[in-house]
Amino acid sequence: MKNINILSKMFLALTVVFAFGSCETASNYEDETPSIANIAVSNASFSVLEAAAVRGGVAVTLSNPNPNDPSGDYTVFAPTNDAFARLGLNDETLSVLQKPFLTSTLLYHVSNGNLKSGSIMAGGTSTSALGVNRRFVSRGNDLFINGSKILATDVNASNGTVHVIDKVLIATGADIVQSAIALSSANVFIQPELSFLVEAVVYADLVEALSASEGGPNFTVFAPTDQAFKDLGTTLGLEFNQPSDIRQLPKDLVAEVLLNHVFVEGKFTSELEAGTVTPLGGDELMLGAYTNGVLSVKGQGNENAANMVIPDVQTTNGVVHVIDRVLLPNLN
Repeated sequence: MKNINILSKMFLALTVVFAFGSCETASNYEDETPSIANIAVSNASFSVLEAAAVRGGVAVTLSNPNPNDPSGDYTVFAPTNDAFARLGLNDETLSVLQKPFLTSTLLYHVSNGNLKSGSIMAGGTSTSALGVNRRFVSRGNDLFINGSKILATDVNASNGTVHVIDKVLIATGADIVQSAIALSSANVFIQPELSFLVEAVVYADLVEALSASEGGPNFTVFAPTDQAFKDLGTTLGLEFNQPSDIRQLPKDLVAEVLLNHVFVEGKFTSELEAGTVTPLGGDELMLGAYTNGVLSVKGQGNENAANMVIPDVQTTNGVVHVIDRVLLPNLN
C-alpha cells in the first residue's frame, strides 16, 4: 500500500499516451497495419496504458492520423504494465491522479512525426507533444530516454511508430519549487505527498534559490516524502503530524538538512553512478549501485540509505527523485 500511495501519485500521471482507449474510432488508414491505439489494445502488456489513455482522454487522438505533422504520424514511447507496476500502479489505481495532470503526462510520451531508432542518438533530444524536451542517454550497451530504458524499437503503426520503455516518463512543466507545490496541493495527486518538503523549503527561505531563473543552474534534488519527514520526527523524539510541525526545529538546521538533498546539474538515474556526490550542504552523499533503474542514496548522518520511490521527475530547472528517507548531514 505504501508504494501505491506514493508511486501512484506521480507516475501514473505518466501513463503513456499511446495506450488510448479500448474503443478506437474509425481510421482513415485502410491497410492492415494497426494504429498506435490498436497496438496497445491488442497487447496485454499495455493494458494499463490503455486504461490511462481512456481516462486521460487521448485514446481517440492516437487512433487517428496526426493533424499537426505533414506525415500524419506520431512517435510514442510506451511504458509496459511492468513499468507501471514498479510504481505500484495498475489500471484500477489510476484514479489517484488528477485527470488534467494525467492527460499532460500522457502527452509527454508522444512526439509529432515518425522518429525511427536510426535517428535516436545518445546526446540528442526529442520534443514531446507537451512541449518539453526529452534527452537520450547511453549507458553501457543500453539506450535511455531520460531515465527510462528503451526495451524495443520501431514497432510500426498505421499512424506512426512505438518504442517500448521500462519506466513511466514524468515531467511537470514547472520549476522544482512549483513542482513540489503542485504535488503538495492536490493539483497532481488526489492525496498530496510532498507537503512537508514544501513547508520546509518555505520555512528555510530556500524558495528563491531553488526556483528557475534564466541562465540559472540546473539541480538534482532528492525529495523526501511526507512519511520520510514523519519518520524523522519520530527519530528526533518529536511528533511531525502536519507540515507546520517542521517549524519545531531551528530554521538554520532545516536549511542545512535541505541543502544536503541538492547538487548542481540535473541528472536522471541513467546518468548517475555509484560513488559520492557533493550536495550544496557540503557533506558528501553516497550513491549505491545502479540496480533495476534506480540507486539508493545515503547521507553522512544516516544509518540506512534512502530508496527512490519516484525517480526521474523532469522539471524546468532540474530533475527530482522522490525518496523514502530524509538525508542527514554529519550533525556532530
